[in-house]
Amino acid sequence: MRESTATILVVDDEQEITDLISLYLQREGFGVHVAHNGEDALRIAELLLPDLIILDVSLGRMDGIEVCQHLRAGACSDVPIVFLSCKSEDIDIIRGLSEGGDDYITKPFSPSQLVARVQAHLRRRRTREKSADDPAMTIHYSGMEIDYRTLEVRLNGERLNLSVKEFELLSVLARDPNRVFPLEELYRRVWQTESMGDTRTLMVHISNLRKKLEADPSRPRWIRTVRGFGYRFTPDSLADDEASEHAPNERNA
Repeated sequence: MRESTATILVVDDEQEITDLISLYLQREGFGVHVAHNGEDALRIAELLLPDLIILDVSLGRMDGIEVCQHLRAGACSDVPIVFLSCKSEDIDIIRGLSEGGDDYITKPFSPSQLVARVQAHLRRRRTREKSADDPAMTIHYSGMEIDYRTLEVRLNGERLNLSVKEFELLSVLARDPNRVFPLEELYRRVWQTESMGDTRTLMVHISNLRKKLEADPSRPRWIRTVRGFGYRFTPDSLADDEASEHAPNERNA
């Protein structure tokens, strides 16, 4: 898949929004398809198998969250999904990302910023596909196995059901154990773009990852928080008193 030939599905019930997004994406050479409700979005996605989906949260009878759930259960299980919403509260962001979204942009938004996010997700997907061709891409830690070819993680022999972004976060951290990653750097490494000062997406994914990875997410063994700075992967240490585990300026990750 080359970025210039990638196909994007834009789902929003406001035609002005879909027209605007389509205009900017087509200028960059993307093929764009549009749906204005959840039912059409699922039908088009199944037929088209797009490279990325831009999905509005508020769609009427079937909202974007429900559409995302159906997409993740079907042929678009690993396609990047960027949510659009006029809601900017943490609970809405957490809900969208927890149900399978990769990114979240609030309205009103900058079209050029949206295009940059799309390009970043596609670059990351290409990188992931290339790494799958490397026969040696498996990392072993005590009790954990990370397979970069199959995008699978096993913990004590049990396969974890991680989203693509959760896998990518764990991969970046695990490739450089015990190194402290600042929030901005970790965001750039996984999302391939700047956070524009909003790292809530990263924090929600870390929180979701911990819930699947840790026996006690409030006292993590694997992904530790360095207060005021960022996160580190600690394969050989147990949680201790220094980690009450709240990331810098965050409430839920």
